[in-house]
Amino acid sequence: MKRFILTAIHFLFVVSSASGSVKFEAQILPILEKKCFKCHGQEKQKSDLRLDSVAGINKGGSSGEPLFVRGNSAQSLIIHLINSDDLEERMPPEGETELTVGERDLIKEWIDTGAQMPLAPNVIEISTDHWSFQPVQRPNIPEVKGDWGNNEIDSFILEKILSKKLSPSSVSEPRKLIRRIYQVMHGLPPSEDMIAKHLKQIANDDWVSVVDEVLASPRYGERIARHWLDIVRFAETNGFETNRERLTAYHFRDYVIRSFNEDKPYDQFIIEQLAGDASGVDVGTGFLVAGPHDIVKSPDINLTLMQRNDEMADMINTTGTAFLGLTIGCARCHNHKFDPILQKDYYSMQAVFSGVRYGERMMPKNNDEAAKKSLMELEKKAQSMSKELDSLKLISSQIKAKGNGHNVKRESVSARGNTEIFDEIKTKHVRFTVRRTNNGGQPCIDELRVFNTKGQNVALAKKGATAESSGNLKGYEIHKLEHINDGKDGNPRSWISDTSGTGWVKITFAKESNINKIEWARDREGNFSDRLAIDYIIEHSLDGQSWHKVVGSEDREPYGGAVAANDAFLTFLPDNDAERGRNLMRNLQRIRNEISSYRNGSKAWVAKFEKPGKTHRLYRGDPMAKREVVAPDTLEILGSLKMSEDEDEQQRRHRLAQSIANEKNPLTARVMVNRLWQFVFGVGIVDTPSDLGSNGTDPTHPQLLDWMASEFMQKDWSIKHMLKILLCSDTFRQSSRPRTDAIKVDAGSRYLWRFPPRRLEAEAIRDSILAVAGTLDLNMGGPGFYLLDVDRENVVHYHPKEKTGPEEWRRMIYMFKIRQEQDLIFGAFDCPDGNQVIPERSRSTTPIQALNLFNSHFIVQQSGKMSDKLLQEAGDSVEKQVRTAYQLYYGRPALVDEINDATAFVRDHSLADFCRAMFNSNEFLFTF
Repeated sequence: MKRFILTAIHFLFVVSSASGSVKFEAQILPILEKKCFKCHGQEKQKSDLRLDSVAGINKGGSSGEPLFVRGNSAQSLIIHLINSDDLEERMPPEGETELTVGERDLIKEWIDTGAQMPLAPNVIEISTDHWSFQPVQRPNIPEVKGDWGNNEIDSFILEKILSKKLSPSSVSEPRKLIRRIYQVMHGLPPSEDMIAKHLKQIANDDWVSVVDEVLASPRYGERIARHWLDIVRFAETNGFETNRERLTAYHFRDYVIRSFNEDKPYDQFIIEQLAGDASGVDVGTGFLVAGPHDIVKSPDINLTLMQRNDEMADMINTTGTAFLGLTIGCARCHNHKFDPILQKDYYSMQAVFSGVRYGERMMPKNNDEAAKKSLMELEKKAQSMSKELDSLKLISSQIKAKGNGHNVKRESVSARGNTEIFDEIKTKHVRFTVRRTNNGGQPCIDELRVFNTKGQNVALAKKGATAESSGNLKGYEIHKLEHINDGKDGNPRSWISDTSGTGWVKITFAKESNINKIEWARDREGNFSDRLAIDYIIEHSLDGQSWHKVVGSEDREPYGGAVAANDAFLTFLPDNDAERGRNLMRNLQRIRNEISSYRNGSKAWVAKFEKPGKTHRLYRGDPMAKREVVAPDTLEILGSLKMSEDEDEQQRRHRLAQSIANEKNPLTARVMVNRLWQFVFGVGIVDTPSDLGSNGTDPTHPQLLDWMASEFMQKDWSIKHMLKILLCSDTFRQSSRPRTDAIKVDAGSRYLWRFPPRRLEAEAIRDSILAVAGTLDLNMGGPGFYLLDVDRENVVHYHPKEKTGPEEWRRMIYMFKIRQEQDLIFGAFDCPDGNQVIPERSRSTTPIQALNLFNSHFIVQQSGKMSDKLLQEAGDSVEKQVRTAYQLYYGRPALVDEINDATAFVRDHSLADFCRAMFNSNEFLFTF
C-alpha cells in the first residue's frame, strides 16, 4: 500500500453535519472505505491509522500536512493526490479501484463547502510511553549484601554487576588513582608535589579532600568546557567557502570555562545560553550563533530563504540535542518518524529563534563589586609586570651599550604604547608637546598615564587630576579632552589636537607627587597607527609657570613608518631573561586586553536580535511552500508556552529556556547527568548522549540514571556536586585491570566491573606533553593562539604551521578553532572540525597518528626540552635521569628492569630519543 500521511489532530472539526449539501457519513465516508484510503504514517501499521473513519482522520500520519484546507479544494492535499500523475503518490494506491469523476467531484464539493464531519468519540492527543519522556521519579536505593560500595552510585552498580554474575574489581593503586582523576578531570598529569600530598591524604582515608582539590582547580573548568564546546559545535570561523575568522568568539569560550569553574547552576547555564541578554549575561548567547554561517548571499530568493532556514535549523538542532537529547531537526520536513515531535513543533521552535542573527556586538560593562575588585587586581598585576619589563629593557640597553662602546637609543615609538622612565621628580604639572606626527595629521593620544613611585596613576581624573590642551578637534564624541585621563584605552576614548602635526596636552595633579614613569599611546587596542607623535617633548612644572624637560623623542630610534618591533630589546638579553621577557609581554598584553574590556566593554561574537516576522509551517520544508502561521512554542509533548504569534523576541527565547530548565521537564536533567557519566567513565549510561529518543539506545542502568537526575535537581543543579558523587564512588576507584571471566560477559565494561581504560583525547595528549616538558603556559582566557598560518583574502586560506614556539604552548582549548581545518599533528586524533555537534569523540588508531607523535617537529622539539629538563634536575647520571623521567612521565618510581633497559637505550641512542619514546608509550597516552 502507498503511504498517505497527514496530521489532523491540530484541526478543529465542526460537530454539526446538518448544514452543507454533501454529507460526510452518507457520501464521503463510503468512498474512503470502498477505495481503501489507508494511512501508513508509522513503521508499525496500526488499525486506527486509516482515512476511512473519523478517528483515523483525526489521528493522521507523519507528514505534518493537513488532509484538506476547508473551503479550498485547490489547496488541499487529498485533491492533489487523487489527481496526481505520480504512481508513487496517487491515491487510491495502485491495485485499488480508481475514483470516478463523480466521486472526485463529490470530495471536491465537500471540501469547498466546509468539509464538515462529526467529531470523533475520543480526541486523540499526542503521547508516548518511551522512558525518557516519563516524569523523573527518585527510585529506592538497592539493598545489596557485601562490604563493597561507598555511596548510592555503588549500590546501583553492584546490583547490576551481581545480576550479570560478575563481581567488582579491587581498589586501584593510589598512584594510578591520583593520575586517573587528574587525567579525567584536568586532562593533565599531576605534579610531583600534588602526588606526594594526595598519597598522604589517601593513607589517611581522605579521598574526599583529593576530589575537592581537583574540582576546585581552574584546570577542571578548562577540561570540561572542551567537552561542552564539542556539544554546541563551537568554532571561531564561519565555515563554508569563505571561512572568515570570528576574532571575538573567544568570549563565549571563556564564559563556558568560567561557568564550570564557578559551578554555575545548570538551569541558569541553560537560560543564559538561550536568553542571557534578558539577565545581562549577553555573552552566553554565543551559544546560538556558535555554528557555521554562510556569508555569501544569493540574488535568488529561493536560495536566500533556504539559507536562512538552514541557519535556524542549526539553532533548533543544537538546542534539541544539547539540552533535550532529541533530534528535533528530523521534523523539519514531516512529523518525526520515531519520536513524538510534530512538524508543527519544529516550526514553533523556529518561531522562537526567528529573530536571532549572526554577528558581533558590544557587551555591556560589568560594574558590580566583583568586577571592580577584579579590575583593581588586574591593574596591580599589570603595573608589576610593566616594572619587571622595564627593568629588562634597561638591562638590555646597558648590555647593548657596553657591546657597542657608546650609549644606544631607545626603540622607536609605537602606536600601541610607549614607556618613559626617569629619575624621581617632585612635581604637580606634566605637559606633553607634540612637534610632529607620522602622517602630518592632528596628534592623537588615547590615554596619558603618570605614575608616582608607588606605582599609582596620579593623572586620573577620578583622582582629582585636570586636563588642558592647546586645542581640541571638534565634532567627534569619541575624541575629547576628557578622554586623555579617564582611565579608558583605545581610539573610541581618545584626545585629538585641533592643529595638524602639533599640539600639547597638560595634566595637573590634585596635589604634588613624586613621579618616575609616564606611559602614552596612540591606540592601545592596536586598530589605528596614524596621528602618532614621533617628535615630542615631555616637561614638568611645580608652579605651572617654569617648565623643565623630563624626556623627549631625541633619544629614540627614528620612526621608520612601520610598527615598532616591541621585542627588539630581547635580542641583547641572556636566554633566560629573554624567555622571561617574552612571557611578560604576552601576558601583559593579555591583561591589558582584559583591563580594556572591564573599562570600555568589549565586542563579542554573540547573538544579535531583531523583531521577528510571522513563521509559517513549510510543506516538506520548502520555504516557498508556506502553510499556516505558527506561534512560538516548545514541543507539544512537553506542554505549551501559550505565546502569541506576535510575542516579544526576547520573551520567546527566555520562556523556552525556562521550560527546558524546569524540573518538570523529563529530559533536561537526564541528558546532563548522562553526559557527566560519559565525561567520567568514557561512555554514557545511554551511549547515544544526544539522542535519548526512540532511535537512541536504552540505558544500561535506568534506575541509576533517574536517581542521578533527581539528585541533580534536588541539589540545585550543581554539576560539581554530581561529579563529586561519581569521583568518590568505589565504582570510580576500581582497578582497570582486565579479568578473563568478566570480559567474556562484558568486554566493553559497560556494567562497570572495572574502571574502563581509554586513550586521552588530542587536547589532553598535547597539554600533557607540554606539562611534563615544563613548557606549558597556564595563562587563561583571551584570544586564542594559532596552529595554522592565515592568508586573509576574500576566501581565507589556512596552512598548518610547521614549527611552534612559546606563543603556541598554551592549553589546546585556547587554540583558535578553525572550521574545516585541522592542525598538522593533533588533528589526526579525531578532533571535531566545528561543523556539527559532537556529543562523543571517536577514538581511531591510524598510522598517521603514530608518525605524528614520533617524527613531528613538535614532538622532537618537546623531547629536546624534556631532555634539557632532565639534565638540569638529575645531572649527568643516566640512571638518575631515567628515574626522574619515570616520576615525571608516569608519576611513579621506575622498576629495576625498566631502569636497566632505559639506561642502555639512552647510552645507545640519546636522552632526547628516550624522551620521545616515553611520550609515545601507552602508560603516558592512556587513562588506566
